[in-house]
This record gives sequence, structure tokens and C-alpha cells, in this order.
Amino acid sequence: MLPEPRRRRLIELISRQGYATLDELVRELGVSESTIRRDLEALDITGMVKRTHGGAVYAGEVRSMPAFEERTGTSVAEKRAIGQAAAGLLEDGDTVLLDGGTTTLEVARALVGRRLQVVTNSLPIAQLLASSQQTDLILIGGYVYPRTGVALGSQAIEMMKSIRVRTAILGAGGIMPHGIYNSNLLLVETERQMMACGQDVMIVADHTKFGRLALARLCGLDEVGSIVIDSGVAAEHRAMLEAAGLTVHVATDESGKNNGTASTAIRAEGVSGGNDGPGGAV
Repeated sequence: MLPEPRRRRLIELISRQGYATLDELVRELGVSESTIRRDLEALDITGMVKRTHGGAVYAGEVRSMPAFEERTGTSVAEKRAIGQAAAGLLEDGDTVLLDGGTTTLEVARALVGRRLQVVTNSLPIAQLLASSQQTDLILIGGYVYPRTGVALGSQAIEMMKSIRVRTAILGAGGIMPHGIYNSNLLLVETERQMMACGQDVMIVADHTKFGRLALARLCGLDEVGSIVIDSGVAAEHRAMLEAAGLTVHVATDESGKNNGTASTAIRAEGVSGGNDGPGGAV
């Protein structure tokens, strides 16, 4: 079998059950272990699968919601780099809470196969991580906004009152000198409880969110510990973040324009200080 159809078959097998061992793939495809390893390495680079010890887990496209699909082409490489950078700041064994959104989905994609406890109110993120045998997943319930698959409202808030995590990672719809904003009141109410769950609060946001105002104010900049941004964020906006006391991490895609699949370098700038449409930050 030629490499291209063989790799398509590999993706089909891994995506069907979420995880496949090396032995299973060798048996199914009837090729050598070294061939499967080379194929998995190639697919890992594309972001479709993530290699693990003894196999691979599916990390490709999740069955997304309409609002996610509408934003597929928006700052894709930047969000992928931010996701990889944010994931690199977490240690194995950490407990992390992930807000729903396209940028936090990229964080989740980079966490597949990591030994972590992950709490989320996002069905797309839960779907992605459910196949990871190394990850303990806790799904927050409540009213699910149909366009984004994010649980919001009083039931979600009540459940989170008994949860504590090392890091709460949230997206943003807009970032201004006087605060962080999102465009849905119910989402902001839910996110405030997420912030209360975290020992540390991290925002992940690409350059398009800066200087942009949304309907509801989530918090002041001084209520956030750190932020991961892309290198396209203007110098004056970085200075604004640093002045507010945030630790700023800039995710740099080392290969330039490569659809976000290259490795990501992280450099911390600033000093240490301590969403999109309805239902999810972008």
C-alpha cells in the first residue's frame, strides 16, 4: 500500500476508537512496525494524531459546532501556536480548567496524551480529550448553548463551586485597557465562577482581540495572572498588559507560515503580577 492511502487508513482506524496501539495498527495494515512509526511521526506533525507510548491518539478535527466552523479560518496558525505555548506552561499532574472556545480548543489539542486532570464546560473539548487514556476528564453540565456546545448558567456555576484547579484557562472576546470582555452575559457569569476555581488564571488570546470591545465585561486586567498571545500583538498592547502586572507569554511559530503545525517557542515578557459570539470565547 502506498504511503498516502496507508496514512488515511491509519487516521480512520485511530479516529474510530480514539486510540490505537502500535501492535493493533501493525496487525490491521500488515506492514512493519518501523513503517507504522514513520507514518505516525508524519501524522503527528500534521496535528491529526498525537503519538503516545505504545500507540497514538486521535487529535484531528472534532465534530464541531456551527459557531466553531464559522471561525475555522480565523487566525488558525496563531491560535495553534498559542495553544501549544499554553500547554507547554502546564506540568504533568496539573489540574486545569478549560473554557470553551476555538483558542482553548487548540490548548486542549496540545494536551492530548498528557497526564493531567482537565475540567471543562465544552463538549468539543471533552470529545477531543475523552480518548486520551492519560487524562482524567471532568465535564461541567448545565444549559448547553447549541451553536458552540458550551455549558452555561446556574447549574454549571453551582457544580463549579466545589471544584478547585491549579490553572483556569479562558479565552476572550475583547481586551481593552479597562478589562477583558466577552459578548454574552451568561457566558461571562459562568466564566467568573471559572476564575474563582483557579489558583492561577490564564487568558489565551490572539492579536485580533486587542482594542476590541464586547458586550459584557468579565474582569479587570489586574484580576488575571498571565496571558498567552501571538507575536502579532502590537507593542503598545503588550505594554498595557505588563503595566497591569500580567506575565506575558508570546507564542512564536518558529517556521513562519505553516498552518500552525510547527513547534512553538515560548518566551516570557513582562512582569509577574500575581469571546466570540454567545457561548464561547474565540
